Amino acid sequence: MLAVGTVVWLASELMFFSGLFAGWFALRASSVHWPPEGVELEPVRTGIATVVLLASSFTMHAGTRAAEHGDRRGAVRWVLITVAMGAVFLVNQALEYAAFEFSLSSHAYGSIFYLMTGFHGLHVLGGLGLMLAVLAVGTGRTRAPLDEGLTVTEYYWHFVDVVWVGMFATIYVLG
Repeated sequence: MLAVGTVVWLASELMFFSGLFAGWFALRASSVHWPPEGVELEPVRTGIATVVLLASSFTMHAGTRAAEHGDRRGAVRWVLITVAMGAVFLVNQALEYAAFEFSLSSHAYGSIFYLMTGFHGLHVLGGLGLMLAVLAVGTGRTRAPLDEGLTVTEYYWHFVDVVWVGMFATIYVLG
């Protein structure tokens, strides 16, 4: 039941992000200069952060599999590695934001860029919180099984990663 509910919720999240992508392409199609002058992204550094985020899908999967096999210690270790990798991604995003000379209100590009990447960043942060919450419940006094909670968290994490691949390709590669 929890897995079905998670998949239905992720479908609604897919619609949300699809709307952001539609906004990006509509603004891009109606703009003479895209991106506008003065916009300098860091595709190499963000590409490295993207690889770290994608690799975190594998560590999340390893954590879930460890939990399914009753290896609580291994599950905790892999999930904490995943949390660290997600944090690296968010730190890169914060550093990138701090270095930009454009803001949310500078132009249409700034608005859609910050909306897309900002909402994705919030989803990454939410995923990290979810991972820590599942670990807290599963390693606390109750010692509840970790496998079901980590399985649905893994669904969410893979979703967040796939959305980022689309965003990276759209924003940093295609421009």
